[in-house]
Amino acid sequence: MASANVFKRYEIKYILTKSEKSRLMDTMKDHMRLDKYGRTVIRNVYYDTPDHLLIRRSLDKPVYKEKLRVRAYSNTGAHDNVYVELKKKYEGIVYKRRIVLPQDVASEWLCGNGCKPFNSQIADEIEYVRSFYGNIAPGCFLSYEREAYEPIDGSDIRLTLDENILGRDYDLALTKGIYGDFILPKELTLMEIKVPGAIPLWMTAFLTKNDIRKVSFSKYGRYYVNETARKQDHEGDRLYA
Repeated sequence: MASANVFKRYEIKYILTKSEKSRLMDTMKDHMRLDKYGRTVIRNVYYDTPDHLLIRRSLDKPVYKEKLRVRAYSNTGAHDNVYVELKKKYEGIVYKRRIVLPQDVASEWLCGNGCKPFNSQIADEIEYVRSFYGNIAPGCFLSYEREAYEPIDGSDIRLTLDENILGRDYDLALTKGIYGDFILPKELTLMEIKVPGAIPLWMTAFLTKNDIRKVSFSKYGRYYVNETARKQDHEGDRLYA
């Protein structure tokens, strides 16, 4: 039996230095604790068109944008369950829909070699995006080490810290290992605060005191920009060699 989830929230991002992260951990002691998953390595395969239409549109910062990916929270085999996620953002609010499928079934479906695996509203939405773009395929593998925190008081906030963010445009399967190019310098941490409304006052005070400001950051977007620049530099070197 496949399961499904729907999320609606703001996702606010910050990039922390080692010293800023250390101060954050001290501040969080009275407010947040590691969730039941603790520290995990997350693996993602992002689907896109051959000319990278989805990520190029996303980088243009439109009012509405969407991404389609398959995600795993541990080593997976071809028949293990993974999350198929459709992530939409409209006027700053993130809407994430996801269903659980065996990896081989998900891959066949998204690449157009298999039928929609079952009927549901979320499956229909994913099928619409897959059909609309027509020729999507795996376009980028992204992995990162994540610490996820939940509030001690039971309030509706989640905080994640991502490090060692790696990307590649080859070996695009969740069954492959963890390797690729660093998207952020190794000493930096990407913090995401996920809330349905306002950020808690204690967190606002911490950010203000340490002059930490939100950033616009997409892991897939940063990889695409970095890789495009690298290829252009390589082509320039080749032309002038």
